[in-house]
Amino acid sequence: MAPSLSSTLLFAASAAAKIYYAGIDESGGEFGVYSSTATKGTGLPGRFNVDYAFLNASTVPIWVNQNKINTLRVAFLLERMCPLAYGLGRRFNETYFSEYNAAITAITNAGAYAILDPHNYMRYNDPSQQPTTGSIIGNTADPAAATTKQFEDFWNELAGRYRNNPRVIFEIMNEPHDMSTALLLQDDQAAINGIRASGAKQMILAPGNGYTGGHSWNQSTCATCQPSSDYLYKLKDPIDNTAIDIHEYLDVDFSGQHQNCTQPFPPNLSFLTSWLKKYQLKAFISEFGGDNNTMCDNYLTQAVQYMNDNPEYIGWTAWAAGPLWGTNAPCCNDGVGLGSLEPGSRASDGSPGLYYTVWLKVLEKLVPANLKRSGISSIHG
Repeated sequence: MAPSLSSTLLFAASAAAKIYYAGIDESGGEFGVYSSTATKGTGLPGRFNVDYAFLNASTVPIWVNQNKINTLRVAFLLERMCPLAYGLGRRFNETYFSEYNAAITAITNAGAYAILDPHNYMRYNDPSQQPTTGSIIGNTADPAAATTKQFEDFWNELAGRYRNNPRVIFEIMNEPHDMSTALLLQDDQAAINGIRASGAKQMILAPGNGYTGGHSWNQSTCATCQPSSDYLYKLKDPIDNTAIDIHEYLDVDFSGQHQNCTQPFPPNLSFLTSWLKKYQLKAFISEFGGDNNTMCDNYLTQAVQYMNDNPEYIGWTAWAAGPLWGTNAPCCNDGVGLGSLEPGSRASDGSPGLYYTVWLKVLEKLVPANLKRSGISSIHG
């Protein structure tokens, strides 16, 4: 039997904290499918650089060489990678994959690490009103649902295509929610099995339930959402290179939709941090963010410092950049057009966007100077 994640000999809890990865989320590959009437198939397959886009390649050297990050997380949509006519599995839309691969290659050729992010909430077949539409993967009570085995096959195929690129990181799924946590464990484990069966040895990020929120790690977030803490320690990776994927926003309801920051990391992640320590696990916070105000400046600084101070955390990426945001804000805006973290972004009133008022002002100063710059992605740096 393969060892459990918790059986590995990771750094002792008393070891100095070390952030190996720091960077940005690139959002856009999942765009262009929303339907006000929840019409299935809206925007599929979509038009590249019109309905969806992964990143602006010209920004990669800005991020890597000027802003000194080493990690970019790039979203894609399962229904585009595996069209509905094929179903979830090994058969891809090769045009979409080649477009996505160009973005990943631009990142890794620049010397940074690329997180592959299926932005689907552990659902497949109808992204028309994400995150609520679509069948839960592995739900045997839903005849339209993709099976857990199909999910394993998908990851086996995708990971196999990247097994020789050491700078890739495999994120199993963005923000599962409102599903059985026992089923989530099965889906996560199937993805790990598929990835490792492909021969890929790079780092994997495994999400919990409840939008993988760290603040609710020990809570039931729906009727069938048993606490993530009761299940996620049971994951098994034969080469012990899997971290827990966490999203944690700073506003009143942890949604990342509001301008005011009221939820600090230290008390809200206290249980998660103790849980990680108990099971000798590592975590990667692949989404967090804040608005361009003094309170959020303070909370964002405190959040990064909290990760720096606790050796259970190995990396972070901030939400979000991307070539299609325009003056819209991906985070923490109460509907105000504040721009995004995309270099060059502007707010709707023509003032500097969040790249200037949040990234350059706050987050860039918090990027560690000694990030991992070479070698295969690993929870050990």
